[in-house]
Amino acid sequence: MAGMTVPFETPITPMLAKATPAVPTPDDTKRYLYEPKWDGFRCVLVKDGDEVELESRGSKPLTRYFPELIEAARRLLPQQCVLDGEIVVRSGAPGAQRLSFEALGQRIHPAASRVTKLSVETPAEVIFFDCLWTGGDSLMEQPFAERRCALVEALDGLPTDGPFHLTRVTEDPQVAQQWFEQFEGAGLDGVIAKDVTSPYQPGKRSMLKIKHSRTCEAVLLGYRIHKSGNGVGSLLLGLYDDDGNLRNVGGILAFTAKRRVELIDELADLVVTDDEGETVRGETDRSRFSSNKDVSFVRLRPERVVEVKFDQLEGSRFRHGVTFLRWRPDRDPESCLLDQVERAPAYDLGAVLSR
Repeated sequence: MAGMTVPFETPITPMLAKATPAVPTPDDTKRYLYEPKWDGFRCVLVKDGDEVELESRGSKPLTRYFPELIEAARRLLPQQCVLDGEIVVRSGAPGAQRLSFEALGQRIHPAASRVTKLSVETPAEVIFFDCLWTGGDSLMEQPFAERRCALVEALDGLPTDGPFHLTRVTEDPQVAQQWFEQFEGAGLDGVIAKDVTSPYQPGKRSMLKIKHSRTCEAVLLGYRIHKSGNGVGSLLLGLYDDDGNLRNVGGILAFTAKRRVELIDELADLVVTDDEGETVRGETDRSRFSSNKDVSFVRLRPERVVEVKFDQLEGSRFRHGVTFLRWRPDRDPESCLLDQVERAPAYDLGAVLSR
């Protein structure tokens, strides 16, 4: 960002959140502001005059993938600002919209022509929830309550139909609980609680996040070898659709080194082999994020059922990696159906964004 006059070093590692099981309540020592937890690409937007940059949570540049946001930022945002937010893409008809992480993921594409096309077909938006600079001095040492006021001022007068939004907040934990229960149906991820006295702490888990958690049973259909070449790196899961097809719905990702090796032996009897006795491999669909990765996996006979914990099922895929709970030898694989997985009641994204 050569030439910018931002009063601190960039790119900035965003402040993070640690998980807590329930919406926290204020007490004599802590007062919170609660926000909806958006589910997109975390982004720090830096603007100095006509220079605009979008930086990801991993400090990777996102600027080239969202030209519509750069153009809008030049027109609509203050001349000098650093704002923390979440890039999202919405889908669905007005009155029945929700976040689409799948559509958002497709925006990361190496071809400039494709980037331009998607910027029109699936335009992105940014939900802002913190302000680190609006000209003058850095706000990072200021308490969140003051940074929130600066953010409200910086976004004052934005068009309601534009790509930039101010996230809503509440001081009432009961309202936050209501958001937690309702907004999931619009594709949101839970609720964030922020200490109003806290400074901005890059890279520190100084906020609290309350995320959704459900369980279901799924069929084990394969595994990938760990990137070290030693043991199982991830287990691939499937659920049966209405036509009786076993659909890949995601996977279990985290195992200890010891458990990775144990799983190779534990699953050996389920490995599918060809007429020559060689292991049969399959490939999962490539995404924009796996174009250069090995997406092959060892096929397993779909005979074992596992109970997992997950947060959201978006379409026919788990939104994030799921957590292993236990094997379910009492369950018939054919009973693991997509349409039996609990989903949140639909809720219009427009109602979440309206103020």
